[in-house]
Amino acid sequence: MLVDSHCHLDFPELLEDLDGVVARARAAGVGVMQTICTRLSRFEAVLGIARRYDDIYCSVGVHPHDAAAEPGIAPDRIVALAGDPKVIGIGETGLDYYYENSPRAAQQESFRTHIAAARETGLPLIVHSRDADADTAAILEDEMRAGAFTGLIHCFSTGRELAERAMRIGFYISVAGIVTFKNAEGLRDTVRDLPLDRLLVETDAPYLAPAPRRGKPNEPAFVVHTAECIARLKGVSDAAFAAATTENFFRLFKKPPRDDR
Repeated sequence: MLVDSHCHLDFPELLEDLDGVVARARAAGVGVMQTICTRLSRFEAVLGIARRYDDIYCSVGVHPHDAAAEPGIAPDRIVALAGDPKVIGIGETGLDYYYENSPRAAQQESFRTHIAAARETGLPLIVHSRDADADTAAILEDEMRAGAFTGLIHCFSTGRELAERAMRIGFYISVAGIVTFKNAEGLRDTVRDLPLDRLLVETDAPYLAPAPRRGKPNEPAFVVHTAECIARLKGVSDAAFAAATTENFFRLFKKPPRDDR
């Protein structure tokens, strides 16, 4: 079994054929999917998808792109929404200095709000970081000194230092289809060196379809291609990689029940 730890099933590219998307994922051996909330105004739709399928869970949070559009959210609001049995993570949150769709100060405030919610709920923090390695690591380390929380760097495609600093505070690293891209040799070098017991795998669907599916909308079934690529980098069998990353998922995301899916 594989787990797609991060996808966006409420986005139009997937929502229009949601039953088909889920069926293809199951046929490919994907036993669990986590669909990620990017705005609290979309949370009910995201939660509705998770409630519709036994093998789908969701998160609650505000993407850094939308931090200015949904300002002033208190940790208590996120905590309250996270009480639903289908909500297993906090985010996605973090920093994006590449697009800067929201001012950096607003992103940083939102990031710390989500960290407070993760600390209070005990649910893992799902961190987006693009062109913001230093600030991402510094905020995580600063907040960890104020009280422990768990989490992961999602769609890891950045510098080795961020991975190392994140793992030092107990975080996991989730790798998406970028690792299969022809020009991603530097990323492959880094992923090759990361410990297998800290890795998760994801699609970030409908974005970043892996080779050989480039040019198509991504979907959870395609996580198989990313997993095969990383298994080769790590020198393990596909089955061993699937087993390890599934175990890692359930070690980090403790809320969903573990069964024989």
